[in-house]
Amino acid sequence: MKNGSGRGVRRVLPILDWGRGYGIGILIDDLLAAMIVTIMLVPQSLAYAMLAGLPPQVGLYASILPLVAYALFGTSRTLAVGPVAVISLMTAAAVGQLGLATQGETIAAAAALALVSGLMLILMGLFRLGFLANFLSHPVISGFITASGILIALSQMRHILGIEAGGHTLPEMLLSLWRNIGDTNLSTLFLGLVVLVVLFGARSRLKPLLARIGLPARAADIAAKIAPIVAVAATVAAAYLMVLPEVGVRIVGEIPAGLPPFALPPFEPALWLRLAGAALLISVIGFVESVSVAQTLAAKRRERIDPDQELTGLGAANIASAISGGFPVTGGFARSVVNFDAGARTPAAGAFTAAGIALGTLYLTPWLTYLPQATLAATIIVAVLGLVDFGVLKRTWNYSRADLAAVAATIIATLGFGVEAGVTAGVLVSLALFLYRTSRPHIAVVGLVPGTEHFRNVLRHDVRTSRRVLTLRVDESLYFANARYLEDRLYDMVAARPDLEHAILMCSAVNEIDASAMESLETINERLKAIGVAFHLSEVKGPVMDRLKRTDFLHRLTGEVFLSQYQAMAALDPEILEDGPARQVPVFRADPDASDDAAARRDGGRQSSCSS
Repeated sequence: MKNGSGRGVRRVLPILDWGRGYGIGILIDDLLAAMIVTIMLVPQSLAYAMLAGLPPQVGLYASILPLVAYALFGTSRTLAVGPVAVISLMTAAAVGQLGLATQGETIAAAAALALVSGLMLILMGLFRLGFLANFLSHPVISGFITASGILIALSQMRHILGIEAGGHTLPEMLLSLWRNIGDTNLSTLFLGLVVLVVLFGARSRLKPLLARIGLPARAADIAAKIAPIVAVAATVAAAYLMVLPEVGVRIVGEIPAGLPPFALPPFEPALWLRLAGAALLISVIGFVESVSVAQTLAAKRRERIDPDQELTGLGAANIASAISGGFPVTGGFARSVVNFDAGARTPAAGAFTAAGIALGTLYLTPWLTYLPQATLAATIIVAVLGLVDFGVLKRTWNYSRADLAAVAATIIATLGFGVEAGVTAGVLVSLALFLYRTSRPHIAVVGLVPGTEHFRNVLRHDVRTSRRVLTLRVDESLYFANARYLEDRLYDMVAARPDLEHAILMCSAVNEIDASAMESLETINERLKAIGVAFHLSEVKGPVMDRLKRTDFLHRLTGEVFLSQYQAMAALDPEILEDGPARQVPVFRADPDASDDAAARRDGGRQSSCSS
């Protein structure tokens, strides 16, 4: 009991596991990684707060306590938690639709959004609901992130141009920019373009350049990733020395120094209810993004990530952000990779990073007063354009038209109607396509491959079949959406075979049979019995068989349940097991557009032995 209880506590508090072996060597590695990530996070935090429509200091607040909370409850040793681009955009959309009048109300609403999201994540972790994220397929996530990257980059163009503009969708943003483009501030535009060129150059060419002059690859990579801090320092100095605000260049302005205010967001049930939908989407998107990054980095060190505990860790981080005046956070790809490459060994590196940012809020903020908004906008644009992946359209087009439809729906809905509509559209289209595909499962007539005990599709292989026995293999679990389809296909095939005595349903690919499908099997059994055809099953999986035994179906079955298809044919028509050339009966084609027929026409009839 004690050992089991100890394991349970360590699962909830992973720090008790990795903390036991913590030593001076690990401490040095974690401190070095924290220093590098801190330098990177300061401009990022300011920029993402601006993207979320919040004062810049809120980004710093969201990068302190959440890191400590995740260090206590998270399972990844290198994941860096904090504000990220997509979640910041979703925060801006969720809070923006509330129509709040003052900045204080906006800050409070963002904190409430983080709290609601954190509570949802913790509840999902307690009930071990990490599997819910599987409803967001990778193509949908890719499409959403691509569309969000476009929206984020476009939303920052107003800061590059130095104009007033707004909107949450692509048409709104383009129209707003067009209407105000005549007010472009040339000094701001020049500064923004210079920073963009420098940051894009550092992103693509600085690392190879540093490597050519002899800098180690790891150091060159880290130097390239912290290039934004150089841009911040240079533009702050330029804005101060050249008095750029006097020529219309907008700066961040005074950032309050000091630690974040620790307090719970206001408890307003009406507000929380209005934020609930957005909070759920933020929770799921943030969890998927975070776990993907964490698992990728953990695999490189052969470490293990517990997705359900990650829900708890991210939930704790968001609650910590809420009570420290922040907004929703999750694990970020760029900063986590930098943390990994910099040599972080444990989550303590995140806690040290939090300490570094806390010191920054105390002593660094006065130096950021002259930071141009165009610099932060350029930082965001460079970061998010790396997320845009139009290649996903070509990949899904080549592999699956259905996945392409889901990706296209996600991109179009996100660009045209906003981030929440985009995620919802992607999930709904994916589920609808899944239901459609599984409602019309692949059903193949199979025969014996001569010289073997294997049964394969008659349209793809030279096989031996029987006039007296029809064997159908259904390549899908049977449930309410496809049960009637199976009935119709089977009846049509039986009707086309006047000499038929036995029909076998080969269940090697059937993982489950629900109640509706069970009734369909009973109906099939009775109708075949009425015309003198025995109904058999073969290769039924253990869990499926266990459920069948809890009904009276097996007692009323006119045929038998065979362990293998070969055994079934040996009992029902042993002649086809004899050596000799392949022989077939005419194959009934119930659906001229069926995938097997299309494949047979495309490939000239037979295909290689690797297909089934």
